[in-house]
This record gives sequence, structure tokens and C-alpha cells, in this order.
Amino acid sequence: MATKGKKYNEIRELVDPKKSYTVDEAIKLIEETKSAKFDETVEVSVKLGIDPRHANQQIRAGLVLPHGIGKDITVLVFAKGEKEKEAQNAGADYVGLEDLIDKISKENWLDFDVSIATPDVMSTVAKLGKVLGPRGLMPTPKVGTVTFDIEQAVKEAKAGKIEVKNDKGGVVHAPIGKVSFGSDKLRDNFLVFMESLTKMKPTSSKGTFVRKITLANTMGPGVKVDFVNVREVLKGFQVAA
Repeated sequence: MATKGKKYNEIRELVDPKKSYTVDEAIKLIEETKSAKFDETVEVSVKLGIDPRHANQQIRAGLVLPHGIGKDITVLVFAKGEKEKEAQNAGADYVGLEDLIDKISKENWLDFDVSIATPDVMSTVAKLGKVLGPRGLMPTPKVGTVTFDIEQAVKEAKAGKIEVKNDKGGVVHAPIGKVSFGSDKLRDNFLVFMESLTKMKPTSSKGTFVRKITLANTMGPGVKVDFVNVREVLKGFQVAA
């Protein structure tokens, strides 16, 4: 059985696994528990009071965080005609249709983070469903990646738009930035995420929606966040300039 290293154990002692911390305490601990030489990603995990077996209780939406997620996003656009030019002008990395579909299907080429498509080409793009779907790369109206407003979609993707989606256990996982962002930007991103998530509660979901919140950096332990404090902080929350 593998054991954790001495450094991890020292960091782990900084976090009380039985305690739920305030927003500011949790963000501070995320910075204090950084241990890797690379810039660690900060991720939030939220256990929701939903039944993922029911389609009307699924959570899936796109969200742009105020300070991005600290990653260069490679964007592919499936389009034709004038929309190809619009995508290129907006800064898409790859633009096309049949040529890109062939490259993906025949070469298993997947060197992009987000794919966007106009509605009129989705019947053609649909043939990639078995390849892109399991990898979360298939364009979908639910997160705004099937749209005629290509310019806006590309800009949002480049800004680090994230997909908010529950897993089979009713948990949502999402990156909210890098440790190097500092406490103010991480706090902003976390609060915008939580504010947006709470508004996604399905009408068919009864009882407590947010059951448990955990923050963690790539190499560190999970830090529980007190949702009561989150709600209090959100009452007077404004994104820092």
C-alpha cells in the first residue's frame, strides 16, 4: 500500500478534515498547502442534492469566470462560409468542417480543448459523437458551443469558459484558477462559481441543494468550505476591480 510522503503529511496537518472553513480561511489554506514546483490548479468540488438518474435533475451549463482559469485554450470551430471568417477573426485556432472531421475521425486527432459549431453543420458534425462525446469535446447548446454567434463563443472559450456538469454521483468538479492567481482572484472566481451554481438548482430537486463544498490544489488535501459562510459572503459580494 502506497504511503504519502513526508512533505504531504506536513501539509496535511495544516488542514482539519472535520472542520468547515470560511471562504477566506479556505483560500488561505489553498495557498499555504501548495507544494509542487509547477503552478498548481485550484479545483472546487460540490456535492449536490440531486438524483443524477433523472434527466430533469442534471446540471450542465457553461460559465465564464471573471479571472479565467490560467490556461491557454485551443479552440476548434466547425463552420462554413462567412462563419469560417468570423471564427478566424475571433481568434479560433482551427476552423473548417469536412477537413477537420476527416482529421479527427481518421487520425484520432484531438489537439484542442473546446469545439464550437454553428447549428447548420451539426448534422455533419454528429458523426463525431462517439469520438468527441466521451471526451467532453462535442459541441452542445447547453454550454453555448452550438451557436451562430461564433465571435462571442470563441471569445468566451479563449477566456477560459468552463463546463459545469455533475458526475454520476451528483458531484460537480471544476477548475477555478491557479494558485499563482493570489487570494483575491481565487476568491472572486470561487464566489462567482458558487453564485452561478446555486442558481442552477433544478425545480425537481427538493431539499438542500448544496450538500458539501471542497477546495483543493493539485497536490494538496481537500479543504471543506462552510456553505453558510458562502451565502453570507455572497450577499455583499462584488468582483474586485
